[in-house]
Amino acid sequence: MSEPESNGSLVRYYCTAGNGMERFLIGEVKKKLVAEDVCQTAGKVLFSSSAGIHRVSELKAAERLFLLLRRDSPVRLSAHSGPAKAASELQSRVLGDISQWTGAAATWSRLQGELSGRRMTDHTPRREEGRGNEEGRQGETEQRDEESSRGTCGVEAQRMKRKRDEEEKESSSAEERRTSEKKRGSVGVQETSVGDHDVERSCREMDDMTEDKVEHVKPTAGRPQPSRTEPDPSAPDRLSFRVSCKCTGSLSRYFSSQEVSRVIGGGLSRLLGWKADLKNPQLEVNVSLSDDHFLLGFPLTRLPLANRSYMKTTGLRSTVAWAMASLAHIQPGSCVVDPMCGVGTILIEAAQEHQAACFLGLDIDDGQLQKANDNVEFAELPNIQLLKASSMMLPLPSTSVDAVVCDLPFGRKFGTKTNMAANLPLILTEMERVLRIGGTLVLLLSPQLSCLLKNLLAQKDSGPPPTQETELQSGLQLRPPPPRCSLKHQETLRVSLGAIDGLIHKYVKTDA
Repeated sequence: MSEPESNGSLVRYYCTAGNGMERFLIGEVKKKLVAEDVCQTAGKVLFSSSAGIHRVSELKAAERLFLLLRRDSPVRLSAHSGPAKAASELQSRVLGDISQWTGAAATWSRLQGELSGRRMTDHTPRREEGRGNEEGRQGETEQRDEESSRGTCGVEAQRMKRKRDEEEKESSSAEERRTSEKKRGSVGVQETSVGDHDVERSCREMDDMTEDKVEHVKPTAGRPQPSRTEPDPSAPDRLSFRVSCKCTGSLSRYFSSQEVSRVIGGGLSRLLGWKADLKNPQLEVNVSLSDDHFLLGFPLTRLPLANRSYMKTTGLRSTVAWAMASLAHIQPGSCVVDPMCGVGTILIEAAQEHQAACFLGLDIDDGQLQKANDNVEFAELPNIQLLKASSMMLPLPSTSVDAVVCDLPFGRKFGTKTNMAANLPLILTEMERVLRIGGTLVLLLSPQLSCLLKNLLAQKDSGPPPTQETELQSGLQLRPPPPRCSLKHQETLRVSLGAIDGLIHKYVKTDA
């Protein structure tokens, strides 16, 4: 695998991942990004990498990508603190060293510029992220126009507003305009009653308490680092922002997530001059507070990474489909089959990563095959072929396939719970038949089908087959013994599919 393109500086990120997907994401960032300082917390993976942001934004196992501002020990407030004091403690602890915020904002702005440049030079017109970026630029333009109309951009903006008001023949008094500007130019969320001097004093105290903070970027030689009194000049001076907070554990007894957002938003607005905008902010501040961790970060993409730009019709969760394909050990020249391919999600995720392999998708449903064909054409993947066939009678020679990867339909969505349980033995026999010795079988099952599969394989393995002598003594006609199961279990993994969980089973075919 080629070395990832480097941008010269080591940047600290974190990604969210679905339950059970953390191990896949850890392996991916180590392999693709040569990541350092990789660690895991509940539903998140933190890492440092000097790879280009476009490489980082192509992670397949991640849900969302963030620039890490700070990771710290959990925020704990005194049990006897009043509301004002508790708010002051929380604000000073979360805000910390303001130069960290300005430096992180500058890094975020640089990464956004690199992402935008990549999208502008990308000649693929159907990329969802490109469309999302265009919408973001349009939203930012509309937001700047809205700010100008509100009188938050100085004397020139106020003059333009008055001119527009005159042209539109809208009469309003100066007092009404000042009142409107006060309401709209405030934090965008209600500020707490904590005084400015209390906030500044708390922030100064926090400077002495945060020596062991995780930096978002390691210093590079020759580049001066921003100080508290002299913020980084490359940082945007007047960002619009909103705070998105998830607050759980003991801290939630003091503040709701919305109240935490108000407290943090008020401090950022006063100390940095940033302007809150709940509808179309330039920057989102993501805060995660629990009894286990405290994380601050900035999202780097408008859409989740799990929203694939090359998928027209979605089926199985794309991150889970990618994880299943990664377990199949696909090599150049491998032949991979999905005997119940549906809309082709697993095949497309696998083919995106392994364009030197060949893939075959089978399904008995014409509607699903049509959607799969549309997806394959949309993704422009000529190494995927589709065929109408039953999973209980695969039109393939024995031992002709290197890997079988399949999401067996289950649940109310498919309405096949009873049939699938009844047909599972024959479906499994066909998968085992076409798989070559040493080949890999990867299945996604419901918990009920998982138990059924285990019992089925245990029955095939239980007890030795009848011998010739036993058959002759019993007077039975001599016949070949039933084949023993050649599938050797490797691992079972539980992953979240949203409202329910699924179980991924991995087997390797041995010479039985």
